[in-house]
Amino acid sequence: MWNEFFDQNKDLWNNKVDVHVKSKFYDMEGFLSGKSSLTEIEADALGDVSGKSLLHLQCHFGQDTLTWARRGAIVTGVDFSEKAIDLASSLAGQLKLDARFILANVYDVPEVLDEKFDIVFTTFGAIPWLPDLEKWASVVSRSLKPGGTFYLAEFHPTLYIFNFDNYKVEYGYFTEKNPYSEEITGTYADHDSEVKGKEYFWNHSISEVVMPLLKEGLQVLDFQEYDFSPYQCFPNMEEREPGRFVWGGNFGVRLPHVFSLKMAKQV
Repeated sequence: MWNEFFDQNKDLWNNKVDVHVKSKFYDMEGFLSGKSSLTEIEADALGDVSGKSLLHLQCHFGQDTLTWARRGAIVTGVDFSEKAIDLASSLAGQLKLDARFILANVYDVPEVLDEKFDIVFTTFGAIPWLPDLEKWASVVSRSLKPGGTFYLAEFHPTLYIFNFDNYKVEYGYFTEKNPYSEEITGTYADHDSEVKGKEYFWNHSISEVVMPLLKEGLQVLDFQEYDFSPYQCFPNMEEREPGRFVWGGNFGVRLPHVFSLKMAKQV
């Protein structure tokens, strides 16, 4: 049903890997020398992860996954991009970190991982690539141990309704049956790169994210909304203060940029 969209998106993400690894955005030199890739929003959200098993869904080439490994977690990263997983595995070996990376679409995780984790983690630009959040929530729940923690930090769906170039509302707040599509040039990490192609994505309201997780038996521990992005990843963003970027300043009001959600699976 969605395979043609997933396949097209996967091709684009494979093409992005070589660009991203060389970009200032990902600062590979700094990361290899010990710099954390986590932002202020999620860095301390999980507390002490020493000895805990952590599953990172949609991990790209694994910088955040490996940062959690540096903090003592026993990590597994999953992504659908062959190039990203190959690079992540290579980085783990280069850094001599105990980390496992698995090639899989999020929805296929139950078919490739028959185990449960203390923590399931996913952040920033992940869920817009997923059409069915009920199925996603079932994967999250199935992957968690009783009493385990799920953590999500994601760009706010209110922000996603805008065209970032012309400041006009062009996308719906609620999930549509068919995906939105765009012909893109460049990537969020390098707007001048030669990556080109059509990508498909879905916007999901806050309730469409939270309710499927609640129905799976997860309990909300913390929910936050932020009026800034920790990344300068969209056009026309300004750095309001160090490491905090805002879009839509000409509106004269504070817009939600990011939300975070921390939940626990019932024992």
